[in-house]
Amino acid sequence: MTPTRYAFVKANWHAEIVDRALDGFLELIPADKVDVYDVPGAFELPLLARDLAATGRYGAVAAAAFVVDGGIYRHDFVAQAVVDGLMRAGLDTGVPVLSVSLTPHHYQETEHHRAIYSSHFVEKGREAARAALMITNTRAGLTRIAA
Repeated sequence: MTPTRYAFVKANWHAEIVDRALDGFLELIPADKVDVYDVPGAFELPLLARDLAATGRYGAVAAAAFVVDGGIYRHDFVAQAVVDGLMRAGLDTGVPVLSVSLTPHHYQETEHHRAIYSSHFVEKGREAARAALMITNTRAGLTRIAA
């Protein structure tokens, strides 16, 4: 039987923006079916996502982060490592791990950019919820077919 609980993991870096993804997610999936976890930053997402998926408690795990160019490291490398790690977590555990990890080409700490990306994260949260519901329903159907 496919579990009907979902995990949502979010990075605390740029939390005022990243947390909006959870808002969008909860518009479609009731909060009492979602366990929420925080990690320090994007780089920690794949490990916790894998650990949560491996519990067998969740039909899907969503992971959200905002990786921006801080001028110190190559943010595109970090973003690629995160997305690759999330995909591997899903493939290794057999539980869908969905990415709401975004890396904009241009981000500045302005009210205008915060508003744009906050709004975008709400929509991305909704998209992750739709994907979680769809894949959970599809996999439940496969289980019924195999029985």
